Amino acid sequence: MPLTIPAMGIVTPFKQRRASALPNLWILLFAAVVGTAGYYGLSYNGAALPRLDLRSERFGTCGYVSRDNCVIDGDTFVLGGEKIRIADIDAPETGGAKCASEAELGGRATRRLRELLNAGPFELQGYQSRDRDRYGRRLRVVMRDGRSVGDTLIAEGLARRWNGKRRPWCA
Repeated sequence: MPLTIPAMGIVTPFKQRRASALPNLWILLFAAVVGTAGYYGLSYNGAALPRLDLRSERFGTCGYVSRDNCVIDGDTFVLGGEKIRIADIDAPETGGAKCASEAELGGRATRRLRELLNAGPFELQGYQSRDRDRYGRRLRVVMRDGRSVGDTLIAEGLARRWNGKRRPWCA
């Protein structure tokens, strides 16, 4: 129904509506949900790795038999069938090591990561703006008592800080 303003002789095709704060409330609610999803590490498909209390979980070493919870090497493990790459470190390779010293250090890093994961509850936190690496592994920082498990491995000489590219472990 057109709106006529008699004093000015103007006819408008739309009804005049009162301004409402409701659309702004929906925008604010949407922003809060998106922010929360980003903080807790939800991926684009809605799947999340929850904040974890893993007192009852046990990690073994991954082998030929598929396992839900196991350690692949010093910076990669499987949790509930999902591969997790510890995003803040680089550890020596175990499979495909370039020299004997890398293989030995990689084995020590793998055993130590298994010990650290089995030591009690930890949390997985998102890493910067990336959810997955080029191999499809989830990128996460493993935290226990406010400290990165990666920092522990670095302090023990079993890993180094990830700087965005691989560097050789052999001299």
